[in-house]
Amino acid sequence: MAAEASLRDRVRYRIDNLFSRGTPALILALALLSASVVVIVAAIVWLLPVRPAGEGHLSFVESVWRSLMRTLDPGTMGGDQGWGFRFAMLAVTVGGIFVISALIGVLTTGVEGKLDSLRKGRSRVVEHGHTAILGWSEQVFTIVSELAIANENQHRPCIVILGPHDKVAMEEEIREKVPERKNTRIVCRTGDPMETADLTLASLNAARSIIVLSPEQGNADAEVIKVVLAITNHPDRRRRPYHIVAALRDPRNAAIAAVVGRDEVEWILVGDLVARVIAQTCRQSGLSVVYTELLDYGGDEIYLTEEPDLHGRSYAEALLAFEKNAVMGLAPRDGAPALNPPMDTELRPGDRLVLIAEDDDKIDITTQPAPVDEAAIVLSPPRPRSAEHTLVLGWNWRGRDILCELDHYVPPGSDALVVADLPMVGEQLPARDRLRCLALSFRLGDTTDRDVLEALDPGSFDHIILLSYADSRAVQEADACTLMTLLHLRDMADRLGRSFPVVSEMIDLRNRNLAEVTRADDFIVSDHLVSLMLAQVSEDKQLNAIFADIFDEEGSEIYLKPAGDYVTGDREVTFATVVEAARRRSECAIGYRLGARAHDAEHTWGVAVNPAKSSLVHLGSDDQVIVVAED
Repeated sequence: MAAEASLRDRVRYRIDNLFSRGTPALILALALLSASVVVIVAAIVWLLPVRPAGEGHLSFVESVWRSLMRTLDPGTMGGDQGWGFRFAMLAVTVGGIFVISALIGVLTTGVEGKLDSLRKGRSRVVEHGHTAILGWSEQVFTIVSELAIANENQHRPCIVILGPHDKVAMEEEIREKVPERKNTRIVCRTGDPMETADLTLASLNAARSIIVLSPEQGNADAEVIKVVLAITNHPDRRRRPYHIVAALRDPRNAAIAAVVGRDEVEWILVGDLVARVIAQTCRQSGLSVVYTELLDYGGDEIYLTEEPDLHGRSYAEALLAFEKNAVMGLAPRDGAPALNPPMDTELRPGDRLVLIAEDDDKIDITTQPAPVDEAAIVLSPPRPRSAEHTLVLGWNWRGRDILCELDHYVPPGSDALVVADLPMVGEQLPARDRLRCLALSFRLGDTTDRDVLEALDPGSFDHIILLSYADSRAVQEADACTLMTLLHLRDMADRLGRSFPVVSEMIDLRNRNLAEVTRADDFIVSDHLVSLMLAQVSEDKQLNAIFADIFDEEGSEIYLKPAGDYVTGDREVTFATVVEAARRRSECAIGYRLGARAHDAEHTWGVAVNPAKSSLVHLGSDDQVIVVAED
């Protein structure tokens, strides 16, 4: 049994408890100690015959005041007279020196502790109408950059980021990688998005939208779903629904994600998205540039708008009703958005047009429609489709889905050859009964080996898809393999005097700049596309349905078709003429691509999306019209 605690032990224990309560408790204790010293000395001066020389008896209040002054300023006692009074004031001055010194030390420590606490980012954000980003990955830089552009016309926009890293480190990295943040304020907090207490730091109840980022390691989908559960089941959550945007990598998790998110989450299926984009882009050079133009906020984007002046008019009439807005679809008041609806569809109150604009405040109906050159319009019959031959170099987990998507677009009798240095790829190919038009074969080989590539005769294929070895190699190593293969293919094309249509998948966006020297037709950076979509859907949740329609093989999609099928190539025409020519084919023209600039990065690889209707363009045999069509 321990001995009974002594008085010294009890005092020490009390002092320990006092210090453990932090800076406020210490300041209060020192203040009480200082007050006690002042009052005790003042009482002695008042009760005993202790007074300054030449003065009468001091009142208690006057004694307290003089003691207090000497506590705060030791120099005050220099002019005191009378030894009794001097000793009393000396006592209170010494006590004051001790207390004030201790107080300064406590305050200094407290301020340093508070600064350290602020650096840790553990204080609650007091914002309203902000965008909250939960998690941290390379995607955050693209999203912040896009949202900064989107919010440029907003008053004091704010982005709050809750990530697992040091607050200051996150803010410094954002400043380094996103130097142009316009008028957007970036606030970072350190915390785990799956912890309900940490979610409070981001003030989600006051947020306009919430973006949940996928972690770069581990089971990304499981982590995202758990974060969504933490948000939607937070004990202090708001009553009205959240606007949450999140990405899923594996389509098999879509069903459980829909149950978890209900109507509060817009899910972006990364696997399906990238597979569909690659499948569509490999058949149409320049399509990835069109998608990027529509998805980023650097140029023109997709918006939904209701125009009362067009009520009662047909969708066909709406196509030429805007000077600088290309119409591409309709979102009816009682249904899902649809691209390229029937031209005779009547616009009713509540219906919104899906169109392209530079910003949401730059959508205007023109009073003087641009002229249409009837003599320049061509109505050529659809061209017959022949079997297509595709070469797939490399492999990753998206390869199976890409081939299945490609099967929806190619005509019967088409085939695809897959070449990779991974033996198990042959077992991962889609089963024959899953494909309608595409015959598959596999060949083992090193896709960076020049001899292997020459033996394949790449020029004999209509399309070449170069997939990254994302599953089996590190990011930079996988992109390096892609670059090496591209350089070989481009050199082979130069030697033969031919052009190989190549679409390449890159992992790191920074490597795209290096890849431009290969003059490849298209690059697909999957995480970059997903980041752009997350930013867009966070601004308007209905855009998710539109993007799903664009990338879906059912209904209408975006195509690049020969300009000669729409207008003659012997003159300049207004873009309104191109729009009218497409309308007569039940299609919506949204731009064009000039073949002469197909490899010019400064002119966006020849792609012009949403040109003015009155602008003049000379479209020749090497040029294409960008349309929204069923086929």
